[in-house]
Amino acid sequence: MAGSWAFAALGGTLFGAALQLHQARLWSEGAYAAWFFAGLAGLAMLSRRWRPLAFLFRRPYAWRMLAGLPIIVALACGTLAGGGLAGWRAAAYSTGALDPALEGRDLQVIGVVAQMPQRNEGGTRFRLDVESARWADERLSTPVRVPARIALGWYRDDTSLWGRAPEGRTAITARSDAGPLHAGERWRLTVRLKAPHGNLNPHGFDTELWLWEQGVRASGYVRTGASDAAPARLQSTWLHPLERAREAVRDAVFERVADSRQAGVIAALVTGDQSAIERSDWDIFRATGVAHLMSISGLHITMFAWLAAYAVGALWRRSGALMLRFPAPQAALVGGVLLAGLYALFSGWGVPSQRTVWMLATAALLRLTGRRWPWPHVWLLIAAVVVAIDPWALMQAGFWLSFVAVGVLFTTGFMRPADEKTGPSVRLLAFFREQWVITLALTPLSLLLFQQVSVVGLLANAVAIPWVTLVITPLAMLGVAVAPLWDLAAWAVQALAVLLRWLAALPYATLSMAAPPTWMAGFGVAGGVLLAMRLPWSLRALGLPLLLPVLLWQAPRPATGQFELLAADIGQGNAVLVRTATHSLLYDTGPRYSLESDAGHRVLVPLLRAFDERLDMLLLSHRDIDHTGGAAAVLAMQPRAELLSSIEATHPLQAVRPARRCEAGQRWTWDGVDFEILHPAPADYLSFTRPNAISCVLRIANGRATALLAGDIERLQEAALVSRTPELRADVLLAPHHGSKTSSSAALLDAVRPRIALVQAGYRNRFGHPAREVVERYAAYGVRLVENVPCGAALWRSQAPAEVGCERERNARYWHHRLP
Repeated sequence: MAGSWAFAALGGTLFGAALQLHQARLWSEGAYAAWFFAGLAGLAMLSRRWRPLAFLFRRPYAWRMLAGLPIIVALACGTLAGGGLAGWRAAAYSTGALDPALEGRDLQVIGVVAQMPQRNEGGTRFRLDVESARWADERLSTPVRVPARIALGWYRDDTSLWGRAPEGRTAITARSDAGPLHAGERWRLTVRLKAPHGNLNPHGFDTELWLWEQGVRASGYVRTGASDAAPARLQSTWLHPLERAREAVRDAVFERVADSRQAGVIAALVTGDQSAIERSDWDIFRATGVAHLMSISGLHITMFAWLAAYAVGALWRRSGALMLRFPAPQAALVGGVLLAGLYALFSGWGVPSQRTVWMLATAALLRLTGRRWPWPHVWLLIAAVVVAIDPWALMQAGFWLSFVAVGVLFTTGFMRPADEKTGPSVRLLAFFREQWVITLALTPLSLLLFQQVSVVGLLANAVAIPWVTLVITPLAMLGVAVAPLWDLAAWAVQALAVLLRWLAALPYATLSMAAPPTWMAGFGVAGGVLLAMRLPWSLRALGLPLLLPVLLWQAPRPATGQFELLAADIGQGNAVLVRTATHSLLYDTGPRYSLESDAGHRVLVPLLRAFDERLDMLLLSHRDIDHTGGAAAVLAMQPRAELLSSIEATHPLQAVRPARRCEAGQRWTWDGVDFEILHPAPADYLSFTRPNAISCVLRIANGRATALLAGDIERLQEAALVSRTPELRADVLLAPHHGSKTSSSAALLDAVRPRIALVQAGYRNRFGHPAREVVERYAAYGVRLVENVPCGAALWRSQAPAEVGCERERNARYWHHRLP
C-alpha cells in the first residue's frame, strides 16, 4: 500500500504542476502557499501508517472498495503540493517584470556581462546582470528599477537591426561598431528596453516561455548615437569565471580552425555554444537525425556521466586503499555525476543540462542510500524532482525527450549496476546498442513534437554515434590542452559532413506529418516505447496499433466551398496562409531577422509542417524584405509550389524558382472558392517608383464571404484600385502597409466596408505601425482591428465571417506578455 500511495503522490505532483502551467493568470502568492502546505500536510499524514479506516477493511467485501482511498488522497495531496509549489515560484518570479513606463525610454545601466557574448555579422548579443540603472537624461538623476537580468544587442551601424525611431521622427545614427564585450566585465551602457515579446503561433516555439525560464525579463539594444553617452568598460571582475573560460576556448577554436563551419561544431561540442553551428548545418543534422550528437543535450550529458563513471570505477579499482575506504561502484557513481555536473557547468549550465544533472543526482542518491524502488517509482521520482526545481520544464520538448529516453534506459536494464566482470568491450557495445534503442523509441516522440523525423536517421546514427563519441568529441575536448588536435577534429567533422550531406540529399530522407491531438500523441509515444522494450515480439507488436492513429492522422481542413485565413505572428511583415478543402496558398513570407534567421525558417516552415501543408502557390506581394524574407526557406520546403509575384526578373529568388508575374484579371478557382488578382495592372509595372506601388492584391470569395489581401499598397494605389474595381466589399481586410499612415484611406474603407481588419506588425516596431490616425479611422468606420501583437496568430473562417480566433487568447498562459 505504501508503495502505491507514494507512486500516486509523485504522479500527483507532476499533474498539479501541469495544471498550474495551464493557468492564464496567476493567483496571489498566499493562495499558492496555502495549496502547497495543505498538500505537504496531507502527505505527511499519509507517510505515517494509514489506520483511520482500517476497521472498515474487515467488514464485508462491499467496504473494501475504500482500500483505494489512500491512493486517491495521495494523488490529491500531491496535486496540491505540486501545483502550489509551481504557482508560488511563478508568483514570486513575476514581480521582477519590466515597468511598462520604462519601455522605449533611454536608460543608463551598469552591470556585468553574465554569459559569453554571441557575435555575428549584425553585431553582438549578450546577457547583462544589472547592478544599477537611472535615466539617461542627466537632468533626471532618479534611479529606476529594471529586471535583474536583461538581454541586449549591440548592433553595427550598418545593419537594419539598429533600432530606429518610429515613423515620422528623426532616426539616430549609430557611431560605432559593436564593442569588444567579454564575460565577467562591468560596463556602463545607454540602453532602450522593452518587455520580452515573442511570436505566438499554433504548434510554434514559445519564445516568451524560453526567456521566462532563462530568467530574462527584458530585452533591448545598446544606444550609441551622437547624443548618447558612449559605452564604457569599467573593469574586469571575478564574476562568471566559467563563462570567461568558455569564451576563451570558443574564440581559440575559431582562431585555430579556418573553416567556420567545422569550428562551429567543435565549439558546440566543447563549450555548448549551439549558436556557433550555422543554420544550414543544423538543417542537415536534423534531416539526418543526428542533431542530438551536435549539441550538449540532456542525453549527451547522460552518456558522458556513464563514460565518466566507468573511467572513475576503473581507476578506483587500481587502489586497494581506496577500495577499502569506499566501494568502487559507489565511487564510480559519485564520480560520474560530479564530472557530468562539471561538464554541464562548463557547457553553459543551460536549462536542459540542469535538468539532466538533477535527474542523474536523484537516481544516484537513491542507489547510494540502498533504496530498491521499482524502476517506475524511480523514474517518476526523477521527473518529480526535476519539475519541482524547474516546473516550466514540462512545457519544453527537451524534458519529454530526456524523460522518455531515461525511461527506455530503465526498461531495457541499462540503468542497472554493471557487473564488475563485464569487460569494457561488452559495456561499449551495450552503450551503442542503447543509443540505437533510444533513437528508435524517440522517433514517434520526435514526430509528435517536431512533426518531422529522419528516415535515414538509423543509418546516419550508426556511423555518427561512434564517430562523434569516440573520435570528434575526445579530439575536441583534448584540444583545449593540445590545440593541434582541433585540426584533427576539424578533419573528422568534415568527413562526417560529407556523409551527412549525401544522406540528407536522398529522396524522402525525412518524414513529416500533421500535429495530432494530445491524446493521440500520448498513445503514439506509448506505442513507440512498447516497441523498444525488451519484451517478446508478440507483446511488442501491440505498439503498432497505438502508432497507427498518429501515422494516419490528417489535420482538419475547410469544407468544400469554404476557406480560412491564418495570419501568422511573424513580427513586422506579412504572412497569411489561405486554405481550402484541398489547396493551400501562402501570401508573403514575413521578414528576415538577420542573415542567419528569417520568418520562413523560424515560423512558417514549422507551421506548414504542423499542418502537413503542401502549398500549391506562394504569392509574394512585392520585393520588400519584410514580405520576402522567409521565401527561400519556404520554397526549399515546398518544391511543388508555384511562385506568383511582382518581383523583378533580376531578383535573387528568380534563380531559386522562376516567378510568374501577377497582373490584375488573373483568376482561378479551388474547391468552389474564387481567387482573383486585382492589382497591379500591366501598365503599373511601367510607371512604378516604389515596390509598394506594384504590390499584388488578392481577393478570395466563395459567394458568402470575401477576404481582401492588400499588401503594401498606399493611397494612390488604393484610389486606382477603387476606381477600376466596381465591387470591393469584403468581410476581412489585410490592412494595407501594416496600418501605415500612408494607407487605409477613407476611399478604400468606403469601398471595402470590412467587418475585420488584420494588422501584421511587430511589437514596438520602429515604424510606429499601425499609425494612431489609421487606428482611429478604422474605429470610426466600426471596423474591428485585430493586431498580431495582442492577438498572436489570427484565424478567420469564411463560415463565421464576423469572428476571429486569437492564439494568445486560445492558449493564454501567465508568462505571456500582455499589453498594459
